Parts: sequence; structure tokens; C-alpha cells
Amino acid sequence: MPTGAVVVTGAAAGIGRASVELFAERGFGVVALDVSKKGLDGLPEHPNVVTLAGDAADPAANDEAVALAVERFGRLDASVLNAGLGGTPPIEAPGAVERLDEIHAVNVRGLLLGIRSAAPALRAAGGGSIVVTASAAGLRGDPYTWAYNASKAAAINLVRAAALDYAYQNIRINAVAPGLTETPRTAGQRADPELSAALTRRIPLGRWAKPREQAEVIWFLTSPAASYITGAAIPVDGGLTASNGILLAPTYDGEPPS
Repeated sequence: MPTGAVVVTGAAAGIGRASVELFAERGFGVVALDVSKKGLDGLPEHPNVVTLAGDAADPAANDEAVALAVERFGRLDASVLNAGLGGTPPIEAPGAVERLDEIHAVNVRGLLLGIRSAAPALRAAGGGSIVVTASAAGLRGDPYTWAYNASKAAAINLVRAAALDYAYQNIRINAVAPGLTETPRTAGQRADPELSAALTRRIPLGRWAKPREQAEVIWFLTSPAASYITGAAIPVDGGLTASNGILLAPTYDGEPPS
């Protein structure tokens, strides 16, 4: 029998997939929810992983994921609300407002639905943890991504406020704020040598994150080691948001500065 149970949304790729794999490796039962059935079919087979095709912006899909966790594993200990949507048009472009609504439906409304669905099961288990995948983009502004940045800033403040509502029920709610990470969504940026180099120069640690590195912080936030952390948004960005200054950080070359 698994040692715990978790729901992971946006589970088919990137940080979500890495989270599914990590939790399963460490003995958890996992309900992997994603809108892409093809993506779910590509997950490595594991006896503790159950897949569910559904939209994180759909209340029924969130309820079904939690019910499936309780049915298959007897309880719910954590929920990782990782599903997200990007793609921001210019503010004055046709369809910009409609695209904002689509992004917020997943990146903000979907989080609220995930919290609402998970809370009763977590409460029944005596408490638990919810971790939201926000973004470094929610901590600062970026050009040409106004809708995405707005949604991730909303996600972070939703986490802060919801954490206060649920703290007395022993339900902790936190966010990770990933920086540049090697996921399918960023493949186009990484394939452009000039753009990739320019973005990498913005990262003090001098490299992009691996999805597993993000998943490890998510794991930590669901674990007893984080039992006194709630309402936090933790940047996992190689130092990207540590500086809003004019100058770039020195490039790390393996040698300490003289």
C-alpha cells in the first residue's frame, strides 16, 4: 500500500511529469490529471500511478481526481496544482481579452477549483498540503507576457490568502515560483541559440533548471520537513529574481572571484 496519496494536475509533461515520477518513486499513490490523454499515455508505467484525462479548469475533473485518489489509495495527503497555460498576444491585438480569460481559467480559476476539491479530503485525513506551481513571472514584470504574468501574480496572492483560510484546519498551501526550466513549453526558446544565450545570462547560476529540481522543492513543501511553512511563494529560479538591477550578475565559470 502506498505511504501517501497525491493528485498532480498538468501531469503529462515538464514539472508535472517530474512530480508524478518523484512521488511514485518515493512510495506515494499518484492520480495524474492532464487535459492531454496522449501525454498521459506517455508517462512511465508505475503500479502507484493512475491517470485521468481532464481539464484542470473543470470542477468535475478536479472532484473526480480527488475521489479517485481516495478510492484507490484510501486517502489524500497532498495536491500539486501544476496545470498552466501560456501564450500572450499583444494587448491591442484582436482576441487579447479572450486569451486573457483562457489563461486565467486555468492558471487562476483552476487553482481555486483544485483547492476546493482537495480541501475536504485533506481535512478528513487530519490535514495535508497543497502546492501550486506559480512562476518567477508572477514576482516581476516581463515584456510581451502581460496575461501570463498577471495570472501567475494572481496565483501567488491566491496562495497567500487561501493559506490563511485553511491554516487552522492543518492544511498548508504554498507555491513554487520556477524560473527558466527545461520543459517542452520552453523548447522553442532553448532551440534559438541567440535567445537561449541571452536568457541564460540572466540566471546567476548560469543554467536552466531541470524539471526534477522543481519537483524536489514541491516534494519538500508537501513533506513533514516543511510542516511550519504555509502561505509562501518560493522562487526556484537560480537567483533570477534576486536581482532587478541594471547590471547582470557575473557569469559563473567554476572559479571563485579573485
